[in-house]
Amino acid sequence: MIERYFENPKILHVGTKNTRSYYIPYSKNYNVSKLPSKNSDRLILLNGIWKFKYFPSFSELNQKSSDIGNFNFINYDYIPVPSVWQNHGYDKHNYVNVKYPFPYDPPYVPLENPCGIYHTTFNIPEENISMKQLLNFEGVDSCFYVWINGNFVGYSQVSHNTSEFDITNFIKPDENKITILVLKWCDGSYLEDQDKFRMSGIFRDVYILSRPENYIEDFFIKTNITSDFLKANINIDIYYENNYNGYCKYELLDDEENLLLSGDAQNNINISINNPIFWNAEIPYLYTLNLYTKNEKIVEKIGIRKIEIKDKVVLLNGQNIKFKGVNRHDSNPETGYYVSFENMVKDLKLMKEHNINAIRTSHYPNEPLFLQLCDYYGFYVMDEADIEAHGTTEIYGGKHSETSFILAHNSLFKEAIIDRIKLMVKRDKNRPCILIWSYGNESGYGENFKEAGIWIKEYDSSRLTHFESSAYVDYNPITDTSMIDLYSRMYTPINEIKDYFENEYDKPYILCEFCHAMGNGPGDLEDYFEIIYKYNSFCGGFVWEWNDHAINIGKTTEGKIKYLYGGNFDDTPNDSNFCIDGLVYPDRTPHTGLLEYKNIIRPVRITLKDFSKGRFIIENKLDFTLLNDYLYLTYEITRDGEVLSIGKFKDTVDLKILPHKSNEIMVPLPKNLNGSCYIKFNIYQKQDSTLINKSHLLGFEQIKLPYTESLHKNIENFLKLKPEPSEIKIEENYKFIVLSNKSFRYTYNKNKATWETLSYNNEELIKKPIEYNIWRAPIDNDMYIKKEWEACKYNDIMIRPYNTIFYKENENIKICTEFSISGKSVQRILTINSIWEITPTGEILSNIKVEKNTNYPVPFLPRFGIRMFLSKDKQNVEYYGYGPYESYIDKHHSSYVDVFKDKVCNMHEDYINPQENSSHFGCYYVAVLNNFSKGLLAYSKNTFSFNCSNYSQEELTEKSHNYKLKQSDFTILCLDYKQSGVGSASCGPNLLEKYKFNEENFEFNFIIKPL
Repeated sequence: MIERYFENPKILHVGTKNTRSYYIPYSKNYNVSKLPSKNSDRLILLNGIWKFKYFPSFSELNQKSSDIGNFNFINYDYIPVPSVWQNHGYDKHNYVNVKYPFPYDPPYVPLENPCGIYHTTFNIPEENISMKQLLNFEGVDSCFYVWINGNFVGYSQVSHNTSEFDITNFIKPDENKITILVLKWCDGSYLEDQDKFRMSGIFRDVYILSRPENYIEDFFIKTNITSDFLKANINIDIYYENNYNGYCKYELLDDEENLLLSGDAQNNINISINNPIFWNAEIPYLYTLNLYTKNEKIVEKIGIRKIEIKDKVVLLNGQNIKFKGVNRHDSNPETGYYVSFENMVKDLKLMKEHNINAIRTSHYPNEPLFLQLCDYYGFYVMDEADIEAHGTTEIYGGKHSETSFILAHNSLFKEAIIDRIKLMVKRDKNRPCILIWSYGNESGYGENFKEAGIWIKEYDSSRLTHFESSAYVDYNPITDTSMIDLYSRMYTPINEIKDYFENEYDKPYILCEFCHAMGNGPGDLEDYFEIIYKYNSFCGGFVWEWNDHAINIGKTTEGKIKYLYGGNFDDTPNDSNFCIDGLVYPDRTPHTGLLEYKNIIRPVRITLKDFSKGRFIIENKLDFTLLNDYLYLTYEITRDGEVLSIGKFKDTVDLKILPHKSNEIMVPLPKNLNGSCYIKFNIYQKQDSTLINKSHLLGFEQIKLPYTESLHKNIENFLKLKPEPSEIKIEENYKFIVLSNKSFRYTYNKNKATWETLSYNNEELIKKPIEYNIWRAPIDNDMYIKKEWEACKYNDIMIRPYNTIFYKENENIKICTEFSISGKSVQRILTINSIWEITPTGEILSNIKVEKNTNYPVPFLPRFGIRMFLSKDKQNVEYYGYGPYESYIDKHHSSYVDVFKDKVCNMHEDYINPQENSSHFGCYYVAVLNNFSKGLLAYSKNTFSFNCSNYSQEELTEKSHNYKLKQSDFTILCLDYKQSGVGSASCGPNLLEKYKFNEENFEFNFIIKPL
């Protein structure tokens, strides 16, 4: 029967070739493109439509190995390769984060182990038939057996690494048959418990390489730079097949393909270059190495760079650098684990456009071509081994501190752990983009990883090493972390990071995950970067994560994509929408969180030095580039949103600023500024690059200028639209106070302490009574605090008035109510004294004084304000405040203060898991109008937040998917004194105290004017 290699951690690979560096060989005359690709006349790509037979259980095969190799495909199906079979109707999708999807019983997996048999045919071109034929699989989940023409060739596991088989002795001159058996689970699955959808199949390219006798099997490129950075040595160790004492010719070309030098070599090449051009993410300069044997050419890119630690500071080419990174999975909503060349370039282009310079390959080596593209386009990479054993923490009766490192110490898995790390390092060792080797993720630290770390340092001492699990040695018998170069943490509260630097420390600090980008967030990016820039030994971090993971199952009848997540497939265990946690949507449309990140990591920071003389300080946040070589600046000065002056900085000494240095710049400022005045500097890319066109906006800096406070001119224009004042009549009964004159009729409900109706010029301004509002549709980052909010009934409040009086003051009428807001069946939350003042022209002035219950403390508030239900035709919004994107107290750096006009339908941020969205922070006024400019204006001397939406917060709270949302019959306007920040507490630290709405006393003043 088939050997059960898949439950034997001592047998990981059968019949595979030695692991080698990743490269594609060519014939000597093949014209190799500069852009990385897999095009070669020595490569037979086997991608395409294969025959396929799915079995719900491995036990159903019940066949001998030889029978599988000659499998009779009766009633077979077809499946594309590469792909995952769950996307084609077999098995079911399952998203789970920490838990294993099967019982913890290593090395065994369930007998009901789904599997699939793949089959196709191929021919070797006549000109290559006499050569050696090497079959390559770049990624198969989780393990697989291979037959050629009915003969068993081998077995391999480790899903995200290349397996290469020599099939020379199995092929025929004519048509050849290949059969692959893939299992969903194997003993290696205990080490592949990554936070992602669990998918199965041949998900990366499959191809055959035709190689000559005694070919170059492997080579290792090492670069060394002298201490004065004036000379570089390139050393290349060459290994031939079967330890053959081979011979080759070599050429070194510059980035423009000009020949620099050439020569002959056997097992080693040593090249010295004077005044080399160094590789970095900003200037990814690559030399080209050509290796020629008698019948073959190998082309490899070389980036000369040196990564090191000096005085606890991470240096690249002698310069202190900051990783402004993201965690990235190979992921696509339609093709699962398979990512095309176009997908990869799209990701990298978006990252460049948003100032991202680093990628952590979470939590496995990414597609090898992707890393070549990182070389080419310029990204720093933390390459991570295909290891995560987080599921051990779920063992019943154990504690995280007791079970997290079980497999890290288990001798049964020692060989497997070391093998996975070796596979990564050996495959990717020639990639200049890789600055850090990561041993894996969330697997505990133990003897097995210690041994792997010793091997890495012996094999490749030219890079830094990382393993976040090594930070938790206080409960671990293995405390020697000397082979790990970085102190790595995840989602560490900022005060803990400060404590690290204020005490003795011995390693640079890095956040391998931070600022959890789930849903409406993250809201703590600027706070983290304040301390990243503050400490030289803080080398940056990687936001979790790049993209939302979801399955596209088609569209609704209205044309909306239906994205599904964990639990939508009757999958257990599952972690629901915890996979919807990216900076971009599954189709790579940016979240506002990505726009926030982009501007926080903008290439310059500008501050005001002397307003009277128009002096500003500009700081170059780039690491290697003279500022005026990379960008140009324009500015505009506005008053009340109106542009007063514009300008562009000439390419002069002002912007010739070295990396990490600053200079003073001058801007001629208008005299006697009054009103709300700002200067906004726009930062543009100066030249075309490989991914971005010149004049791309890289970010901006907006600075508020000192000015004489006055009412915004647009408010003044709105206020001119006044009817003739007339005396206000008053009617009162046990429930209502009715105020009316020639222009309006307003009804105040004493039992609700708010306005029941507002009729102006015979048109109802509100379609339902105004509501006091302390609830928001919970964002993903509220997932823990919302339990307290719900327990306190913030989502189900009751108003209890105690006393209402009214009186006339001058020509105005004031209605004063003392009341409370309580949660149903629980204690009082707020005590409020409100004054509503009505003018003869219909303006409504509010003064709402609020005291929070401190006798029986309640949680911080989601928000406080009023909610108004306007007629559906009110779809035009004008406001002065932070826009055009959603903005919050801790998430507004992608927005700026200006006058904005928009449609309500365009203001909704359509998160896959519906939640609070599209509030606008720091506003002075908002007008909501129909197409005939009728509606209302709300304004205040103090800034406020507002939200205008076609969806109620109840709808956003209750619905699980955006495609299920139903629009309200009203346009809903929320005016908020304040709303709590968004943070990143779904996985990160608690919301910072300064962003919690926890005031014990506050006062909300605003004016509503009918238009």
